[in-house]
Amino acid sequence: MTKPQQHSTSADFSYHSDLNGGSLMVRESRVVAGLLLNEVSSEEWTRAIITNNLLQKRSPKTADRFGCAIRSRLQLLDPDFWRALRDGDDELATQISFVAALQRNLLLVEFIEQIVRDAYAAHAEKLQVYQWLDFLDDCGNKDPRINRWQPATKKKMGSVVFRMLKEVGYLHNARGRKLQNMQIRPETRDLLANTTKHRLLACMEVRT
Repeated sequence: MTKPQQHSTSADFSYHSDLNGGSLMVRESRVVAGLLLNEVSSEEWTRAIITNNLLQKRSPKTADRFGCAIRSRLQLLDPDFWRALRDGDDELATQISFVAALQRNLLLVEFIEQIVRDAYAAHAEKLQVYQWLDFLDDCGNKDPRINRWQPATKKKMGSVVFRMLKEVGYLHNARGRKLQNMQIRPETRDLLANTTKHRLLACMEVRT
């Protein structure tokens, strides 16, 4: 079982984020979940993603990039998550896609633990763009490579994070970043508890 990245005192520690790869991509994630459940070969994967363009992208290169990004997230989860994503309704599929993003991105986990939780506790009306940028500055103390990221890269990642939070229901909209309550589906809670992903469950229960 794969766990979220943990802090390390090693100079080699890295957040290995894929937040620039896209937001939750729920519709596309359903397709990829189906392919994973069918245990397709590399040739069948290429035919589905590139030849048949199941992700409905404008170019083979874009389809390949999105497909690989989603697969790298979903492969960190057990097949029960894939099944819930493929077969569940839109709300459940969105929550499972968010779980996959959390599992893949320690940056997202820590932002929720440190910034979003505090915002709820303080009854803040909204999140601020500077909170993401300040958070990255702090993370740069643990992963100095972050300090070399271009400002445009940091801003783009923040936009993706706020979009994810909007898609799953913590924000009313991504642009205004107004906080709202989000109810976790029992199916999502059970999947996380049964696979001992307690840290991710705590992230999703940040409002409570």
